[in-house]
Amino acid sequence: MTTRHTSDDSGTAGTAPGSGAGDAPGAGAGDAVDPAVRAELSRLRDSIDNIDAAVVHMLAERFKCTQQVGHLKANHQLPPADPAREARQIARLRELAENAKLDPAFAEKFLNFIIAEVIRHHESIADGTR
Repeated sequence: MTTRHTSDDSGTAGTAPGSGAGDAPGAGAGDAVDPAVRAELSRLRDSIDNIDAAVVHMLAERFKCTQQVGHLKANHQLPPADPAREARQIARLRELAENAKLDPAFAEKFLNFIIAEVIRHHESIADGTR
């Protein structure tokens, strides 16, 4: 049996939301799909869409806060990066991930991506370009 990963279960981007990619369950296996399976798939995808929206809004709020931190740092000639805080945050997030049954390595990569973007913003603020 071949498993086909879509944005629903792989955790990777590759298709635009709402693009319809991967939306035909059993594609290639015939057009007859149990209506109960379609309904369950739709219910689960609706939940995924709601969670994705919440994640985007939470990230927007986080970046509003980090922008304020960047301005505070720039106004007081503090460095854009704080490696000690970053290390504490990574350790904290790894523990949260483990408790939530999420791969801690994935959580760390995700936080490192966010931290890199925050530092880039802080550098821009310090340079007066933001």
